[in-house]
Amino acid sequence: MIYLSHFAFPTGEQESDFFWGEQRTCYDSYYPFQILSRRNLRMLDFEPVTILYGGNGSGKTTALNVIGETLGLERDTLYNRSNFFERYTKMCDYETLHSVPGNSRIITSDDVFDYMLNLRSLNEGIDRRRVGIFDEYLENKYSHFQMRSLEDYEQLKKVVSARSKTQSKYVRANLMDNVREHSNGESAFIYFSEKIQENGLYLLDEPENSLSPARQQELLRFLEDSARFFGCQFIMATHSPFLLSMKGAKIYDLDEDPVDVKRWTELANVREYYTFFKEHEREFT
Repeated sequence: MIYLSHFAFPTGEQESDFFWGEQRTCYDSYYPFQILSRRNLRMLDFEPVTILYGGNGSGKTTALNVIGETLGLERDTLYNRSNFFERYTKMCDYETLHSVPGNSRIITSDDVFDYMLNLRSLNEGIDRRRVGIFDEYLENKYSHFQMRSLEDYEQLKKVVSARSKTQSKYVRANLMDNVREHSNGESAFIYFSEKIQENGLYLLDEPENSLSPARQQELLRFLEDSARFFGCQFIMATHSPFLLSMKGAKIYDLDEDPVDVKRWTELANVREYYTFFKEHEREFT
């Protein structure tokens, strides 16, 4: 499915006109001006899966943030923006083939990290509660409790429960399941599977962060299936060779000047992996 067909960024001339019309005031940054125009990136044409590849400073994250802001997509965490961001997005243009669904969103590595930190905080709270329940169990099991009125009924139930259960069963009965059943990689994958729904446009910024090679390949299959069978469109910034190999993906190399479309096997990062493993091929036999 293609919702967003193309997106146009301001040209170098448009940016120059903007600066000439701007009051001569000193700013630390004119971001996102002068980032994408440096690579002569004027327009992106999208497929069901489009990948922005490039090293740090190439502008791939900036491009996603600009697209997400211009389209008004949902996001979970704040991002780096300047006083000029809104004026920059007003200079952008885009075309859609279908209306962008309401469940569309941008997902960044910061979103995933925050999700995992929230799980960690929840776990710490559960751990503290568990200690309290241990003490409660011992107190109720060996207490000489006598019920004197209906107000004591809840306490009576706890005493009966403590005397009829082992300590571990009592804790499980009185404490929610510990969400630390998942590793960081598993938690990150769960986040993607919860946020990515059917029929949506999703901007993914380096989704491979926190994922092992095996999990990256699992995410690859999930994204391929979502695009092929469930009406999703993906625009993704990544340098993961696993995700770059996605079937049918259109890949923009933002390290080139001007930006060029390439096959994943032509990308410098992938070629480095290939050369390294070819040099050590005998060690794998």
